[in-house]
Amino acid sequence: MEIIVIKMGGLASDNLTPVFFEQVAQWQALGKKIVIVHGGGHYISEMLQKLSLPIQIKEGLRVTDAQTLEITRMVLLGQVQPMITTCFQQAGFQAIGLNAGCDQLIQGEMINHATLGYVGKAKTINQQLLQLLIKGNHIPILAPLGITAEGQWLNINADEVACKVASSLRAERLILLTDVPGIKKDSQWLQQVSLTDIKTLINEKVITGGMLPKLVSAKKALMSGVATVSITDRLEKNGTQIRRMKETAFLQ
Repeated sequence: MEIIVIKMGGLASDNLTPVFFEQVAQWQALGKKIVIVHGGGHYISEMLQKLSLPIQIKEGLRVTDAQTLEITRMVLLGQVQPMITTCFQQAGFQAIGLNAGCDQLIQGEMINHATLGYVGKAKTINQQLLQLLIKGNHIPILAPLGITAEGQWLNINADEVACKVASSLRAERLILLTDVPGIKKDSQWLQQVSLTDIKTLINEKVITGGMLPKLVSAKKALMSGVATVSITDRLEKNGTQIRRMKETAFLQ
């Protein structure tokens, strides 16, 4: 069973175009199974600004105190996920919105409460639940939240959740949709990079800010058996492809 995991970031509504859904339909027609992991950083920041609450980012991760966590849950589960799920259903797909509380779907652990607050990393994924749904041709749509063994909800970077989901399902491809066409170096978009290139790009400070978690997640996914990771702004475009094999980056 060939599985494609798609992480939607940025303004989710911008991604959900007719071309996007045509591509998903084409993949399904070929027998491929689709899993969606959505972010929501734009919408969360927008709500925090409306409530005059501070926004603090460290190394691409949102510092999350108790109040920010509640707002994050509210926005992701009450606004972003229903919007995405409805769009898929209106386009004719069997989509189902899921969160960490669905049969222990995403178990997480806290990273560093002193510096990041209730920010976590994905520890385990209930891949049996996801397998059951995709075998029935459903498209699971997951929010990037986790729950610890003690029942504490955590804000988890959506790229990491997508990576963990792709690894757990042994996906053939992980697509990280973002607001840029890929990785940029010397004013050029890279078409393809290898695991070795990732380390170099980070050391040379070519990769900074929100792209850092993406590259770290991509590396984890590839090391865990995912064949290809793509970073792109459009589903129908390859963007920057990252593979396990030792290749030299070249320009697009």
